[in-house]
Amino acid sequence: MTQTQSDDKVSFGFKDVAREDKAGLVRGVFDKSARRYDLMNDLMSVGVHRAWKDMVMTRANPQPGETHLDVAGGTGDLARSFLTKADRVGKRRGAGAPAKAIVLDINEQMLRAGVKRGLSTEHDGRIDWVTGNAECLPLPDRHVDCVTISTGIRNVTNRDAALKEMRRVLKPGGRFLCLEFTRPTSRAWEKVYDAWSFNVMPELGALVAKDRESYQYLVESIRRFPDQETFKAEIEAAGFREVSYTNFSGGIAALHVGWH
Repeated sequence: MTQTQSDDKVSFGFKDVAREDKAGLVRGVFDKSARRYDLMNDLMSVGVHRAWKDMVMTRANPQPGETHLDVAGGTGDLARSFLTKADRVGKRRGAGAPAKAIVLDINEQMLRAGVKRGLSTEHDGRIDWVTGNAECLPLPDRHVDCVTISTGIRNVTNRDAALKEMRRVLKPGGRFLCLEFTRPTSRAWEKVYDAWSFNVMPELGALVAKDRESYQYLVESIRRFPDQETFKAEIEAAGFREVSYTNFSGGIAALHVGWH
């Protein structure tokens, strides 16, 4: 089921809730899961999410001097990767100003967890941690070179508004990359994935994070997210050009890429 701007209610997992309530409910989910979020990602995906994110950064092609915005950036793993890869390019060229990153998340507890992980000396002072809403980014027009959002767009109340905001803050020629859980490409694989996600992931949440409810929501929210083609059309409607997507792990996740 997809959202429409005229709906009074939006999805929160398998439930429909008042549009104005969703952000607070999502914030509550990540307040509870923040401390064990990275560990749970490793367990739930058997570590595969790290390979997905490496592929995101390969497509992002970080360059020295660029500014990267990671929306729903949580603990900052994509931002750190962006800076590291941009630095490597600079070293190979023997020149280039350091890249910078902005990690923006609606959930302050997630950002605090990211800061607590510590910054290597090479990244000191180059990451800004900002509490903010994807639907109203606290940044000027044409401010960043690359925008990423990883497994966060499905938690946004109004995807249309968020996509338009992310395009607004991109410089002309800037790139947008969205990694999100989507639809497996075969029925047989979908059955296997459903069995894992509905039976194992919430139980892992209960065992490791002491929080079954939040991980039940995360599983349900994936099922309410549109398929790859439908989401591609939403990105195009927001004004991005040359939109494409690549399926990962048989469509469990997909990377959508667009250009300003």
